[in-house]
Amino acid sequence: MALYNVIIGAVNQIYGMKIIPNSKRRHYMAIVGIFLIATVLIVEMVGCGNAPTKHFLMIIPTEDGEVSEPGEGNFIYDKGTVVNLIAEANDGCYFVNWGGNVTTIANVEAATTTITMNDNYIIYAIFGLEIRDWYGLDEIRDNLYGSHTLMNDLDSTTPGYEELASQTANQGKGWQPIGTWYLSAFTGSFDGQGHEIRDLFINRPNENPVGLFGFTGEEGVVKDINMVDVTVTGYYHVGGLVGFNNGIVTNSYSTGNVYGTVGMVGGLVGKNSGTVGNSYSTASVSGIVNAGGLVGDNWHGTVSNSYSTGSVIGSSCVGGLVAYSNNGTVTNSYSTGSVTGNEEVGGLVGRNYDGTVGDSFWDTETSGQYTSHGGTGKTTDEMRGFATFLGAGWNIYTVAPGSTNSTCTWNIVNGVTYPFLSWQT
Repeated sequence: MALYNVIIGAVNQIYGMKIIPNSKRRHYMAIVGIFLIATVLIVEMVGCGNAPTKHFLMIIPTEDGEVSEPGEGNFIYDKGTVVNLIAEANDGCYFVNWGGNVTTIANVEAATTTITMNDNYIIYAIFGLEIRDWYGLDEIRDNLYGSHTLMNDLDSTTPGYEELASQTANQGKGWQPIGTWYLSAFTGSFDGQGHEIRDLFINRPNENPVGLFGFTGEEGVVKDINMVDVTVTGYYHVGGLVGFNNGIVTNSYSTGNVYGTVGMVGGLVGKNSGTVGNSYSTASVSGIVNAGGLVGDNWHGTVSNSYSTGSVIGSSCVGGLVAYSNNGTVTNSYSTGSVTGNEEVGGLVGRNYDGTVGDSFWDTETSGQYTSHGGTGKTTDEMRGFATFLGAGWNIYTVAPGSTNSTCTWNIVNGVTYPFLSWQT
């Protein structure tokens, strides 16, 4: 009976996992229940008062591929048996790793590996989706918890653009943001692999959150994606990449124009309650309240090793990098864009409430602002000087024009350029 309780606990755990689409979860769980009940009877009969010598292995099916060996379902093995595992992805998908009780899997990142049966295990293969056009990008909304990888650049000539992301798409509203609020947040991973998404058009002045991704949950990761020449308009929580981020945004940038009819608008992220790092924006930003060059509202979030150079225009709470930081953290970052507003205007941060702004700078000449609610103002010459940032403890290295040093977070051509991230080319 103890084994039965363990297995029933595993059933409940599986039901909460995100490997099975909601639409098919009840169907799969019915199958799982039948397998588990059968397993309990078999294993308890085999044990029959003696120390158990057999264990069950359950392999849960997924939509994007299959476990061809030993198959999908329920299996019984002698203790210590080494079982071959082979995962095969469907067309347009790829193997990511094994999940579940993976402690005795020889290599959780290999599609062909083994598992040693020292206990009862429930495992599954995790597959990712390859994105090659706007149709594939749009399909992310049907698998918000999955792994997705962009395989090439997307622009106005890529299939699906006119229908999904152009000025005529969706009755003139353009792209429909992926993920909307907590119950339908994007909680998977999106790896742009350094590719560009160009010409994204969104015109939803009465909607929020708005961006390529509308809302990312705590488990969501968006990385290595370059948003080029975006035109994004939303009500509030508006960003060139993410409208409202609760997860991780890293190694990404945006260019173009981002507009919020109310506020909480940023060149890259509208509102950040997660992490934004190693990223930048050159986009022009405008809104009424909480308009920032990189992030509009940094609410208990973290912004680090990032910068913005685009112009920012607003009325209240306007910042070159971050408009409003409430119990947030801003470190090792800078801004150079012009900043225009009426109240609570800062070259780097418009308003900082109970937050931390450390080792960060703004250009007092190009921004037109000599004050900021956090950070240190520097002249253009000082902002192009290696000593300014080395003295602040930045992980920075001087390089010759046209070259980079990837061993450091930041590079700079001393006396010539502002700092730039080492992953930039």
